[in-house]
Amino acid sequence: MMREVNLKVGLTPKHLCSYLPGRQEQLLVLLDKELLCPEGYEQLLGAGFRRSGADIYRPHCQSCRACESLRIAVPRFTPSRSQKRILRLNRDIEVRLSEQDKPEYFRLYQHYINERHRDGAMYPASRQQYEGFLLCHWLPPVFVEFYLAQQLVAVAVTDLLSNALSAMYTFYDPGLEHRSLGTFAILSQVRLAAELGKEWLYLGYQVDGCKKMNYKQHFHPHQRLIAGQWRPIKD
Repeated sequence: MMREVNLKVGLTPKHLCSYLPGRQEQLLVLLDKELLCPEGYEQLLGAGFRRSGADIYRPHCQSCRACESLRIAVPRFTPSRSQKRILRLNRDIEVRLSEQDKPEYFRLYQHYINERHRDGAMYPASRQQYEGFLLCHWLPPVFVEFYLAQQLVAVAVTDLLSNALSAMYTFYDPGLEHRSLGTFAILSQVRLAAELGKEWLYLGYQVDGCKKMNYKQHFHPHQRLIAGQWRPIKD
C-alpha cells in the first residue's frame, strides 16, 4: 500500500489525445525532485503514474477516465493457449539482458517506428526522441534483447524495481510480425520477473477504446487501477 504523500505536480495544457480520436488529454507531471528515484517511482507506479524518459506523469482528463493502469500478478500468471503457442513459435529465440544502451538498439527502434508508426507522434524516429523517451539518469533501464540466429530482432526496455518490473517499450523487426514478438516480449518479462521474485509486471495504461493498447488485457490474472483502487480482473 502506498503511504500518503503530498505531491508537487504541474498540469499540461490540453492537447490531442494519443489514444482516442477526437479527444483531448491533459497530464499531471511530477515536479517533486525528491521522488525521482527508484523507491519514489515504485510508489508512484502504484498510484497510476508512469515514466517517460526522466519525467513522471499521469493522465488527468476532466471528462474521461479511459486510461487505466494495468499490472500482471506475476506469481499467479498462467499463459493462455494462444500465448503458449507464441512461446513455442519463438523457442529458437535467445533472450539476453543488458544494462547498457547500444547503437544497434536505436537502429532497430528507428526501423520499427518508421515502418509501424508513421501515423503517430513518434514518427519519424530520431536519436534525441529515442533517448528522451526511454533513457533515464535516475533509473537506468534494463534492456531485454532477443536474438534469432545471432541477429538482434527485438528489444524490450524495462525498469527494475524492488518488487516489480515496469515494461517501458518494446520494438522489433517489422518483418517478423508473424512471430508476435510484442506478446513474446511481455511473456519473457513475466518470466524474468518470476525469476527475480517480483510480484508485479506493470504494463502501463490499458485503454479499452484503443485497438493498439488492447493486447495488454489478454494477460491474466491482472489488476487495473480503477477509481484509485487496484481491482483484480479475471479471464
